Amino acid sequence: MEKQNKVLLLGIWASPYTKRVELAFKLKGVTYEYVEEDMFNKSPLVFKYNPIHQRLPILVHNGNPIVESLVIIEYIDETWKNGPPILPADPYKKRQLRFWATFIHQSQLFETMVKVLKSDGEEQEKDINKMLETIKVLEEGVKDIFPDDNNVGYLDFVICSVFSFHVAMEEVLGVDSEKTPLLHSWVTKLNHLALVKETMALNHKLVEVLKVVRQKALKAASAT
Repeated sequence: MEKQNKVLLLGIWASPYTKRVELAFKLKGVTYEYVEEDMFNKSPLVFKYNPIHQRLPILVHNGNPIVESLVIIEYIDETWKNGPPILPADPYKKRQLRFWATFIHQSQLFETMVKVLKSDGEEQEKDINKMLETIKVLEEGVKDIFPDDNNVGYLDFVICSVFSFHVAMEEVLGVDSEKTPLLHSWVTKLNHLALVKETMALNHKLVEVLKVVRQKALKAASAT
């Protein structure tokens, strides 16, 4: 009997966490079923497969749930060996990539970007400074190892997913990218790859959503 290989991904189209998992699947050439979730009205599947945190994305492989985007990406790399490797075989290089991906998460860079989007005045300036300080540390740390002209993988997926949001946010706020040149050039290069073009949300679509989010946040703040 042929072994079952049912692959289901629960996610949100505008989420960088979902998009990085989709990039991993596309790189490996994995066929999967995708279920779009509503962030504010999650389906019973979310509570079934991630009852503790109810966070997305969720990968369900042959009935077994795997959660947290970075864990899912490593699972994909270890499970589907036929496609290009997502993480390098070299132990030191692998740990470098894991370190900086974890740094992006632990520094709450994406969450700070959301705060910048939703704030104004002095509060926004404070959040922008925090965001830029984190990005400068990241740029300094990865300048000697990225971008890699020969391979695309683990850290590229994290950078691309987070900073594609950042590019759209800059357009909404009317900000340029001169203060983050390395990451701007890195994301620009990644955005020209067919893999990324096929997977990432269209910039104009993301801009429209971010404008609505910002307007609602500022309206709610002015009403208090």
